[in-house]
Amino acid sequence: MASAGEDSRALFGAVVRAALEAWPALQIAVENSFGGVHSLEKAEWLGGAVEEYFLRNADLELDEVEDFLGELMMNEFDTVVEDGSLPQVSQQLQTMFQHFQRGDGAALKEMASHITQRKCKVRATALMTSSEADADSVEEMEVTATNDGAATDGVCPQPEPSGPDFQTIKEEDIVEDGWTIVRRKK
Repeated sequence: MASAGEDSRALFGAVVRAALEAWPALQIAVENSFGGVHSLEKAEWLGGAVEEYFLRNADLELDEVEDFLGELMMNEFDTVVEDGSLPQVSQQLQTMFQHFQRGDGAALKEMASHITQRKCKVRATALMTSSEADADSVEEMEVTATNDGAATDGVCPQPEPSGPDFQTIKEEDIVEDGWTIVRRKK
């Protein structure tokens, strides 16, 4: 029979993996093979690497966790996370580790349940402009989120225009070489 410490460590590892699997930036990177043909294996390895990082460094600061995750995403998936989720995921992982250090298995199980209920399936697809025949056409990424969780109250946020200065890029504002003309508001 496994000891309480081994059970707690296994639970911590499972919760870390669940948090990373629910992270939209990592989901997009894996789905679009940003890490090459072994993107899925890299994502699985990432869970173990993050778990080991916490176990070897007992008193990590939030910025150290952010830097570590950002570096792993850049090195393994050639991805810079700029959607604001890096600090959130880092904080979540740090909170999990604090529960693990206190031996609070109930809190870890609650966090795991909460993560799986709110887990969103994110998909990024390339969109072509109306000049698809042009070899130098502009590609945009459209991100859609769907709720994979069992809970009916789990809502996946949809991207919305932010603020009154939100601008739509019109087809005529994209010039031949792929640059976008930015116009001043009147």
